[in-house]
Amino acid sequence: MDEFVLNKLTEWDLSQLIPTFKEHEIDTKSLYLLDDQDIADLIPKMGPRSKFKMSLKLLKEQNTANPETVESSAQVCPSTSDTSDKGKRESDLQGESSQCQPPNKKQRLAIKPGSDSDEKILSDVKNIMECVHLKIPHQDNKLNNFLRDKIKNLKMDKMVVGVFGRTGAGKSSLINAVIGVKKLLPSGKCRACTSVMIKVEANKDNSKYEANIEFITKEEWKNEMRDSKDFPGDHADQESDQRDDDDRLDIDDKLSALYGEDWENKSDDLMNDKYFEEIPEFLLSKGKTLTVETAKELSPILLRYTRSASKDGDGEDAKRWYWPLVKCVTIKVPNQDLLKHVTLMDLPGNGDRNKSRDKMWKTLVGNCSTVWIVSEMNRAASEQEAWEILETASSFMGNAGQCQQIHFIGTKSDLIVDSEDSDDSEDHSAADVRAFILKTNDRAKKEVTKYFSKLNKVQKHISDESFKVFTVSSNEFLKKKRLDPDDTEIPKLQKCLQDLNHSEMLNYVSGARGILSLIQGASRGEGDDIKTAVCKVLQQKMSDELGKVKKPMEETYQAFEKCLSEGVEESKRSCENILKSVIYPPNKSGSGFHRTLKCIVQHDGNYKPKKGEQINLNMKLASCLTKSIDEEFKKTFP
Repeated sequence: MDEFVLNKLTEWDLSQLIPTFKEHEIDTKSLYLLDDQDIADLIPKMGPRSKFKMSLKLLKEQNTANPETVESSAQVCPSTSDTSDKGKRESDLQGESSQCQPPNKKQRLAIKPGSDSDEKILSDVKNIMECVHLKIPHQDNKLNNFLRDKIKNLKMDKMVVGVFGRTGAGKSSLINAVIGVKKLLPSGKCRACTSVMIKVEANKDNSKYEANIEFITKEEWKNEMRDSKDFPGDHADQESDQRDDDDRLDIDDKLSALYGEDWENKSDDLMNDKYFEEIPEFLLSKGKTLTVETAKELSPILLRYTRSASKDGDGEDAKRWYWPLVKCVTIKVPNQDLLKHVTLMDLPGNGDRNKSRDKMWKTLVGNCSTVWIVSEMNRAASEQEAWEILETASSFMGNAGQCQQIHFIGTKSDLIVDSEDSDDSEDHSAADVRAFILKTNDRAKKEVTKYFSKLNKVQKHISDESFKVFTVSSNEFLKKKRLDPDDTEIPKLQKCLQDLNHSEMLNYVSGARGILSLIQGASRGEGDDIKTAVCKVLQQKMSDELGKVKKPMEETYQAFEKCLSEGVEESKRSCENILKSVIYPPNKSGSGFHRTLKCIVQHDGNYKPKKGEQINLNMKLASCLTKSIDEEFKKTFP
């Protein structure tokens, strides 16, 4: 509650309401926004409530401007020389910032995530900070320079949502549905699958659909082609690992996409400019930008840059596919409130033959604030690829990363009515079909949750509270044939994005509030003697508090040092056995040793045996160290 509200309650002879208004953090702005229900909740007794409603009505009538204008008119740009005005301004902003805390039972009148108030408050605060920046004196001293730097660096970061899953799980369709844009990301069948990383953001500059394409370097492409010469046409060693064959197929896919199926028979230089006439940007090491009016126009153009060719006809008209040369595509979508401070990142499916696609999500997952793991719902609990993503990357998501939420999303939930378990559901009523789908979804959620509870390795990094399960139907959300929108659970995912936007807005407001508090403290008009005395008190308090913090910090440091020391010793004892288990697997002859070692070196320590899961030798060697601190890390940073 700010001074304005305090004065008004006193003026209206309603000072008994001050504690209640303080508890609910009613400041000037929220005072003008109170409706009848809010007032009834705040003031249960009819007598005081009637007096308050009448006084508030008269106050609004006295001010012909809207509430935001009234509040801003009482605020002036702060100055380090004008303490009275700046103090007034700072008080108002602090009240407003307090209003923007996450809602709880005691703050049900606070702004809600996704509301228009978010953008209004953010705009107001940004304007205030611009005004403050201009008012900082030009004297070149430590404080002024510090404040200018802090305001300059006050910006909003993008919250990243990583969308992971195997090829064909429905990631592209899911993103289309969540942002409400049909056919933005092309979704295909067979081998027409996403082959490059795609970022989806809001276009804040204009109303166009844009795609910014980032290519790999010419040197990287030359290395890819050079690798193609390292694979012989046939393998005499019967125990040779299938990974070599997979890599051969992967390179063949890339070269065939760009140069045609007969690429091996071409006699000219494959780096000849004629092969890149449509993408001169690649030769110039520049990005390429595509701009269109609608998503429908953009989708077919993107096919050649984002998806591997399909054998069912998708690529018949295209002379060349350029996805092998593309590193990343950033799609900017106009009029997208859900993406104002959020980036959706669609990654190549886990388990693809391409080693760069296969490891791309591992590199990026640590930067995600939320992770969506996507699997077809009819096999969500049994599909190993999805669980491999969670298990392999759990340490990046938890201890070492920024991830706060893991959402396991079962897609295509409406398709279960076409399965053999639906008992010819087309003969049933729409209500029966809906009930069947919802019952099956609920069963799938329980199975996934039960499976997750058994993953002890994962639960060292990810708590039950951070793991949520959704069953969605992107198709039904857009077409609305058999399910209500809420039944598809797409609105729940949209709410998650709204919460992320809201969180980032709160971070910005909190940073601005800290800067303004510093200015207010530095510009108070007390005499030097008082400032010196206050400074001594603060220094003593800071020294006392640092003393309290020092002991637990030292204890924590010692605990981690002990864990890591034990982990180092265990690593020394086990490294040789770990190496042998990968290079000389049990029950295998040693004839494939050199091929296995070559594969490990060429693929940055990754190795995919003919049977079994992919092995990351580096992670295995480091596992003793990471395991040694898992429990202590989780206890220290819950």
